[in-house]
Amino acid sequence: MRARDPAGLRAHNERVIMTALMRRGPMSKAELARATGLSGQAASVIVNGLLAEGLLRKLDKVRGGVGQPSTPVAPEPTGAYGLGVKIGRRSVEAAVIDLSGAVVAHRHAAHDAPLPAPCIGRAAELAGECLAVLDPRARARVVGMGLAMPGDMHAWSRELGLAPGALDGWRDFDAAAALERAVGMAPIPCNDATAACAAEMLLGAGIPSRSALYLYLGIFIGGGVVIDGRLLIGEQGNAGAIGSMPLAPPDSEGRPGQLAHHAGLFTLERALRAEGMDAAAVLEGDPPAAAEAVFAGWLAGAAPLVARAVAAALSVVDFPTVIIDGALNPDWRARLVAAAGRELARLNRAGLSPARLQAGTLGRMARVLGAAALPLQRRFSAEPVAG
Repeated sequence: MRARDPAGLRAHNERVIMTALMRRGPMSKAELARATGLSGQAASVIVNGLLAEGLLRKLDKVRGGVGQPSTPVAPEPTGAYGLGVKIGRRSVEAAVIDLSGAVVAHRHAAHDAPLPAPCIGRAAELAGECLAVLDPRARARVVGMGLAMPGDMHAWSRELGLAPGALDGWRDFDAAAALERAVGMAPIPCNDATAACAAEMLLGAGIPSRSALYLYLGIFIGGGVVIDGRLLIGEQGNAGAIGSMPLAPPDSEGRPGQLAHHAGLFTLERALRAEGMDAAAVLEGDPPAAAEAVFAGWLAGAAPLVARAVAAALSVVDFPTVIIDGALNPDWRARLVAAAGRELARLNRAGLSPARLQAGTLGRMARVLGAAALPLQRRFSAEPVAG
């Protein structure tokens, strides 16, 4: 393999070096060699090449200890950028992040109905505004675009307050192709909750175990699955579709209600609006005292169902960690985690291993940040997402 494809081997080793630095922080060439299993000479040659390309930077020498001072290297934030677009049922977002994960530009636009053509047009406009923030050199270093959006965009129109069939335009609509025509860049498509999970892995506080279940509460609720340190997409691209789990009482047509119908934020939004409050401002900001009773009522219904969904997932995969994030202000997010933990403790979990529940750290922006991280992950990670 070395003789047949030296360029491919070098590219792989470059990704190994970049992955080690992005996950573990700055290291010297010698430390990188030990961490990656590369020879000292190979690590040195690759690091020098990445420095010359502007993808790495040297930090101040570290003195002290035995031997010569060492010079750590780290990813150069301006070495590459990722563009992300999130198309959701309540809003469209775009963001550009640099190689360190810092947000360089972010744009957000709300809508009343997520119709295909207006969503794509607005997404292209916001993406263009984000790219316009970059100077020509930085613009040339954008390595790609990610697209995060929920599956079955045509579904649940009634729950959104729209007429039945109002979103049927999404059924045969190729959003990725339409966005490519509008922006001039082929997107990497991904489920929005899966993208949020990727963002927590790469840009958030991180996931403390090699395997984890991730739940994201948006208008509905979705999930992500991490197995052995890799984000699992699934053979059909739908791993972690936790919101579709039939856990709730039957709906008006006698079908078992899904988790999304009762633990998604659209029910909380509806209750807040019924009390005359700006739901978006309350969910993301400092909620007024009047909102507390509304949230408490929603939490009493949502937390037991989230706990049952977690227990069901634990019966299939032995997850040591469960991350719960969403478009909730940090206090309400923490209270949901605590309430779900209490409800989980009340269930009969004989035969199941314990799992630690904790709050995610990125909140509402997790999905668009995950979309922006996708092209960086594809370009620089030695551990691509699993199929």
